[in-house]
Amino acid sequence: MNKTSSPKGEGGAAGRAGAAAKAAKAAAKRKDAGGGKGAEKPGLQEGGAIAPSPEMARNLARIEELSRRLIAALSRRRPHSPALDGPSPELYAKAGAALMAEWMTNPARLIGQQVEWWGRAVQNYMEAQQAMLAAAAGGEEESGEEAAAAARRDRRFSHPLWYSNPYFSLLRKQYLLNAETLEKGVDALEGLPPPERERLRFFTRQIIDMMAPTNFLATNPDALERAVETGGESLVRGLENLVRDLEANEGDLLVTLADPEAFRVGENIAGTEGAVIYRNRLFELIQYAPRTETVHEIPVLLFPPWINKFYILDLRPDNSLIRWIVDQGYTLFVVSWVNPDETYADVGLEDYIREGYLEALRVVKEVCATDEVNAVGYCIAGTMLALTLALLEKRGERSVRAATFFTTLTDFSEPGEFAVFLEDDFVDAIEEEAKRAGVLRSYFMARTFSYLRPNDLVYQPAIRSYMLGEPPPAFDLLYWNGDGTNLPARMTVEYLRLLCQQNRFAEGGIEILGETLHIRDVKRPLTAIACETDHIAPWKASFRGVAKMGARSKSFILSQSGHIAGIVNPPSRDKYGHYTSKAPIRDPDVWYQAADFHPGSWWPRWERWLRRRAGRKVAARIPGAAGYPVLAPAPGTYVLNAKYEASKAGG
Repeated sequence: MNKTSSPKGEGGAAGRAGAAAKAAKAAAKRKDAGGGKGAEKPGLQEGGAIAPSPEMARNLARIEELSRRLIAALSRRRPHSPALDGPSPELYAKAGAALMAEWMTNPARLIGQQVEWWGRAVQNYMEAQQAMLAAAAGGEEESGEEAAAAARRDRRFSHPLWYSNPYFSLLRKQYLLNAETLEKGVDALEGLPPPERERLRFFTRQIIDMMAPTNFLATNPDALERAVETGGESLVRGLENLVRDLEANEGDLLVTLADPEAFRVGENIAGTEGAVIYRNRLFELIQYAPRTETVHEIPVLLFPPWINKFYILDLRPDNSLIRWIVDQGYTLFVVSWVNPDETYADVGLEDYIREGYLEALRVVKEVCATDEVNAVGYCIAGTMLALTLALLEKRGERSVRAATFFTTLTDFSEPGEFAVFLEDDFVDAIEEEAKRAGVLRSYFMARTFSYLRPNDLVYQPAIRSYMLGEPPPAFDLLYWNGDGTNLPARMTVEYLRLLCQQNRFAEGGIEILGETLHIRDVKRPLTAIACETDHIAPWKASFRGVAKMGARSKSFILSQSGHIAGIVNPPSRDKYGHYTSKAPIRDPDVWYQAADFHPGSWWPRWERWLRRRAGRKVAARIPGAAGYPVLAPAPGTYVLNAKYEASKAGG
């Protein structure tokens, strides 16, 4: 981020002198770059027109080419239901009706809100006028300490000009006033049920974030400063980045968060040694090579979510949970799910359980010559693991000795922020789109999750890429975040309708493979790890699901941080701590009040729990040595979006 050289900014004499010198230096630099000895220089053409510099001519040609590509990319945009882009008009109608009722019953409060807004807006304008007069007279401006403190509260306004320049200062203050007024107005509305109030509050916040002055070139000092310094080159590079993203997503706009050329799956990420030993149309089973001479008898089978790819747990050696588990002396198997296309349209929840979970359990038991497995499920894969455990209980099978759930929801009565997307307007549109395309494209999932944190995952990356012209960073976590997968149409609709909306597993029961499954049927010993600031699977909602499970032996660990960082939290970093409690797993607030905080990662605590259920030590198992030959080295082929080939299915 470029900042003015004077602590007083451009409003004071020193600031203006520094800015002038900086501009002159930049102009000289551009002149030198554009014209050495004998280079063509701009001059007057016939009729008095100014001839463009070679640099400007090149940029104009690039803009013309990029404009053609932009139009071509937009023309390839695939149509989808407008209902996927926002809530139904019914929400706005209800909000409007509530506002009208407020006018009729309590006009004084609304008039008071308007008077307060007008008064503060006029005050902002007067302060801007006074600041302009003070700047013209060489007076004092807002101190650097005050500006720094305000910037820490809101990183969007970290440039000094938001405080030292009267124009930008007025924009900032008025935007924050408008945001505060809108939020207070929504909170004050009466007559709206809590779910609709939360939806209205969420989408109001979306509008507020979208309309931030930082999101527009004319009102973003960083972008304007960069454009001047580079002679417009930053804007051309930004247009190149925009066109690249549109072309990569067939006309849909999704900001590239990480440098796509910086990482190679299986090389500098997802590099833990192992092999694919089994493959069917839904998954590849990876057995990781041992790193100890002996291992625990009971193997570990890890099911990652199929909304994203498994290698979030194996980014680098220093933060790889997969490598760490193997280092502790366990035979580890990980499921790598296929990225489905339209041929998977009819694959449903039952298929994932039958061909995924039950089949993976069968193969692992056969490879290790054991009757039981310790199973781990992450996010949606944890939800499906709970269903599988209930099914096994109904069938009287004991394939799982103990289960671990990472950030898992099984009771969807209060699903948190994601609830705004679980009303019929969105789910109806998702169902229509999924049935039309055969899958719910990864684009829609990525966009939805991004808008749960729009400033961090949408607007700030867009500003850096499209307005500042910066390349995306080489950040492995963001690279993984952009490497999404599609979801089969039938599975998507069943998950949203039966589990999320109707909450059948926790309330009433859900029919799976001829059995009616209830959450109370989950009776194997278990532990659950949730994350304190998780906005996808809120920890209290995860806790409530565990509380309803029928297991006699169950424990709960609450990690600091969010859905990813709270799980990918290696002991070597000593970054986030965790909570445990001796209180019964019944009420999350009571449990938390009695909880003890422990510095450092929860991984060693979980491993001690797992060790007690892992059996004796046996000779290390080598992938491919138990009747299941190696089909491919880890991380396999499905993670690279390879198609399923029946002739190579294995097993």
